[in-house]
Amino acid sequence: MSKIKNHLDKKIWAYIDKLFSGVGATQQLFELKEELAVNIREKTADYRARGMDEEQALKEAIISMGDLSGLVDDMRQLGQDTAKQAVYSTMTARISAAGIVAGALLILFGIFVTAMQYLMGSSGVEVTGSAIFIVAGGALLTYSVLTRETSKRYAMNKIRAALYGISTGMLLFGFFTAAVTHFAVEEPFVPVASLMVFFLPGFGLLLFLLLTETGRQKQV
Repeated sequence: MSKIKNHLDKKIWAYIDKLFSGVGATQQLFELKEELAVNIREKTADYRARGMDEEQALKEAIISMGDLSGLVDDMRQLGQDTAKQAVYSTMTARISAAGIVAGALLILFGIFVTAMQYLMGSSGVEVTGSAIFIVAGGALLTYSVLTRETSKRYAMNKIRAALYGISTGMLLFGFFTAAVTHFAVEEPFVPVASLMVFFLPGFGLLLFLLLTETGRQKQV
């Protein structure tokens, strides 16, 4: 099944790359091509479910997308407009940088507060409860790093990056709830159960994202 999927993805990307051939590479073009690939893949799956073979289903999916020449012209014009690119890149870079800083500060704040609570002799629940800032910071930091464009890689699609952030948050929250319940209740199985409730969905989501990851490297 994975071989079939990879074969279909190659056909989809071959069509999209040919459609936008000659268009200057930009972050906006990368995001548009990713969105088109997802839409064509979903439409192809719908036609396959109706009984069409892969070739015919892909052809019908592409036809259903309509005339994309307007998008091509827009992307070509944007690729030539360095001023708009600079504004977009600067704005997104600042937002991403702010998220990275905020996420890192939340993590450090959680670490320091947890350490202070421990040194003050607070109860185990109070000590571990302060770590909630680490959970929030970890999720925000993950999202912000993935949505940051670098000289070698395009920024990740915001929805996909948000799912990575949610996955990270769920994994960290699983450990957080396990630590809190360890000190809050006497039954030894409760922390494990608390960890399982959040860790398994978070790990499953993370695994799915990793297995369906696409390349973001810029062409040199």
